[in-house]
Amino acid sequence: MHLKEPETIAQRRPAEPESEIAKPLAADQSLSLDPMALEAITFNLEASLRVYTDHHFFGWTQGLLQNLIRHEVLICALRKGETELSEVESFSTSHAEPKLFSHLYRQDASLAGKLIKEWEEHHFQPVIHDAENEKAYADSVLTHELNRIGANKIIAHGTHDTSARMASFFVFACRTNDATARQAHLVEMLVPFLHAAWVRTKISLSVEIGESNTHSGSRDLLTVREQEVLKWVYLGKSNIEIGIILGISPLTVKNHVQEILRRLNVQNRTQAVGKAFNLHILSC
Repeated sequence: MHLKEPETIAQRRPAEPESEIAKPLAADQSLSLDPMALEAITFNLEASLRVYTDHHFFGWTQGLLQNLIRHEVLICALRKGETELSEVESFSTSHAEPKLFSHLYRQDASLAGKLIKEWEEHHFQPVIHDAENEKAYADSVLTHELNRIGANKIIAHGTHDTSARMASFFVFACRTNDATARQAHLVEMLVPFLHAAWVRTKISLSVEIGESNTHSGSRDLLTVREQEVLKWVYLGKSNIEIGIILGISPLTVKNHVQEILRRLNVQNRTQAVGKAFNLHILSC
């Protein structure tokens, strides 16, 4: 007589939904990390603890974090209270208008819902999606724009509350070679810290809102074009690069920079960027 072996907890779990686009990192794929990777993780965790403002968050995610998780665009979504509405922001140094992606994410409720649903159905593990070839994304304006800049893979992961409802959600839009099981593993490790850091920027913003209102008039110190130039100066672009991005000559860019220094009463570009943040002229 053969007795049927009892089912394990894993066997009792619902069957994985069949999906060509979803490739969750399985438990047996936990990847060993070399000493350099572990050191990079440590540096990033420590850096995340120093994030309190929008420009801190931008500097970390588009700087040090890129050494671990290469991405063209990062989209962050936060659940607000009991509603399904989310606060959405996007960050990128590879696109002239990173806020475009947060706008498209808000508009494309169907895509956002699909990404979150896949994540939930895969037991809240990171999921890799093919944004270029999968039919489910064929009509998405967001994925079309991501494909246009070469970000044809998406790694999606988030955090949830005790009721298994999404608390925050993060979309890393990557190039094909960067969307690997190792990347997904790193996303899983770092998203809790990403969540904490991003939420802290919201707390800081609410605390400092009075101060922000005090400085609202400071934006009038620079013209819209000068603010655009200064934003790209902050992102480390040269006069030639800024000229190409804005469609103006390098000499015109140089003249704008000189006028910015004069208006802000500073001596160099670094001082101009620092003062612009203090006056709330620049924001990420």
